[in-house]
Amino acid sequence: MNRKKILITGGAGFIGSHLCEKLLNDGNEVLCVDNYFTGSKDNILHLMDNPYFEAIRHDIVHPFTADVDEIYNLACPASPVHYQYNAIKTIKTSVMGAINMLGLAKRLKAKILQASTSEVYGDPQVHPQQESYWGNVNPIGIRSCYDEGKRCAETLFMDYHRQNNVRVKIIRIFNTYGPNMNPNDGRVVSNFIVQALKGEDITIYGDGSQTRSFQYVDDLVEAMVRMMATNDSFTGPVNTGNPGEFTMIELANLVIELTGSKSKLVFRPLPSDDPKQRKPDITLAKESLGWEPKVQLKEGLIKTIEYFDNLLKQHV
Repeated sequence: MNRKKILITGGAGFIGSHLCEKLLNDGNEVLCVDNYFTGSKDNILHLMDNPYFEAIRHDIVHPFTADVDEIYNLACPASPVHYQYNAIKTIKTSVMGAINMLGLAKRLKAKILQASTSEVYGDPQVHPQQESYWGNVNPIGIRSCYDEGKRCAETLFMDYHRQNNVRVKIIRIFNTYGPNMNPNDGRVVSNFIVQALKGEDITIYGDGSQTRSFQYVDDLVEAMVRMMATNDSFTGPVNTGNPGEFTMIELANLVIELTGSKSKLVFRPLPSDDPKQRKPDITLAKESLGWEPKVQLKEGLIKTIEYFDNLLKQHV
C-alpha cells in the first residue's frame, strides 16, 4: 500500500489526537508536533507503541523541518480561557506558525490543510453562516488574537497558493466536542459536563438563549480527511459543523438529564464579544466532500460524559 507521511501540528490536542489515530488506522505514518501548551501527552499515549507514530515537542512559532507528504496545521489554543491567557503568543502561533508550515509545504511540494474556525465570522449578522460571508469581527477586542490570527492564517494560505502554487485546503471548524477535551478549557460542553458530574451549579452566561451548533469530533475528523483528499484546484474554505442549533439552556438541561445530576442553573453576565448565535451552512461540505455530520448530540454527549467521568475518577 502507499503509506503517506503526514505531519500534524497540535497533534496532542483534543482534535489533533483524534486525527492522529484516524490517519494511523488508515495506514499512514504520522508525525505529531506539539508544544503541550493545551495539548496533552495523555491524549496520544496509546499511540506511542505504534511503529508508524512519532511525537516531537516543538513550537511552530519557530521553523520546523521534516520530510512529509501532507501537513495538517491545527496548532493554536482554541478556547477563550487558553487563547486569552497569552494573546500575543496566540496570534504568533496562528500567523508565524502558518508561515513556517506553508514554507515547509512549499519546499516539499506537500499538501497542507489549515484548521480555521467559525470565529472568523465574529458575531455574525448573517444566519446561518455561509463561506461567502466575510464576518463581523472586532479587530481590537479580547478575542481578536484568535479571530484575527485565524483570519490572517487564511489570508496567508491563499497568498501562498496564488503566489507559490502551494496546494492548500482551508476548513472552518464550528463548535466541536468529544473525548480528549481539556476539562479546564472553559468551553460550554466541557464546563457543563464537569459541573454536572461534580454536582456543582451549571454556569450559563447571559440569559441562556444564545445558540451554538455542536459537532462530534469523529464527524469533524472525517471531514478533514475528505477535504485533504479533494483535487488541488479546490482550496475551500469549507464549513464543517452540525447545523442542529441548541440554546445554552437546552444543552444544560440535556447534560443534567444524561448525568442524572442535581445541579442547578446559575446565570452570569455575557463576556465581551461573545457571539449570540452560531450555525454553519454546510451546503458546500455536502456538495464538495459528500459529508454531513452523523452523530446526534445526545449520542455524542453520552460518549463525552463517559470520558470526563473516567477522567475525574482518576484524579480523585
